[in-house]
Amino acid sequence: MAESFGRRFLNADWRYLAMLNYEIDPRILLPFVPRGTEPDTWNGKTYVSMVGFLFQKTRVMRVPIPFHRNFEDINLRFYVRRKAEDGWRRGVVFVKEIVPRLAIALVARWLYNENYVALPTGSVICRADDAAKNIESVKYYWTFNKGAQFIELVTRGAPSSFVEDSQEEFIAQHYWGYSSQKDGGTVEYRVEHPPWRIWQAANARLDCDVGKLYGTQFVKFLHGQPASAFLAEGSTVTVYKGKRVS
Repeated sequence: MAESFGRRFLNADWRYLAMLNYEIDPRILLPFVPRGTEPDTWNGKTYVSMVGFLFQKTRVMRVPIPFHRNFEDINLRFYVRRKAEDGWRRGVVFVKEIVPRLAIALVARWLYNENYVALPTGSVICRADDAAKNIESVKYYWTFNKGAQFIELVTRGAPSSFVEDSQEEFIAQHYWGYSSQKDGGTVEYRVEHPPWRIWQAANARLDCDVGKLYGTQFVKFLHGQPASAFLAEGSTVTVYKGKRVS
């Protein structure tokens, strides 16, 4: 079945995905929606997510790239769907992604026309001192306009599987990526991973100059406490080479 997705482009471990989810007016997202897709909603509501996580053991075309295997990724994303021959495909669109190395950003721009930027990043993962090795908190930070900014999430309880049809399942279980191209077309690519366990959030915080980093239209939505937040455990992930769908 995997062959129908095309060639494997990237293999990596995605770990400790802090997901802060904000309800947004869908009209704000319309300029970012790739041709041939439409906004995906949960219970009639539209969401954007600020996400921070660790890329680990990264291999491009099965080859490890020296000094580019382990790094942070911080992104603002929203959710779309596309009617394909096999039914609806639910996917993610990135407004902007932050990575620490220019080469990573350049490759992503070249292959997918994704809006990557290279900024200094870092992370702090705090593990509980118990046999289960629970994660107590995560923090992903970056420097923009000489100022420190961050995503921070404190967990509660132990990790558990998604509840079917829950908001958490909707947010995390999109298995396609879509990106608009310079000529107005759309590239679609498959992202393959098993279902993740999640920790619920006791507290979550975003400290970010939203207007300058993402655009003033996002400021009033990425403000205050998110509508929901959770930490996904992550797993090994395969990203397949993209193909034009429009």
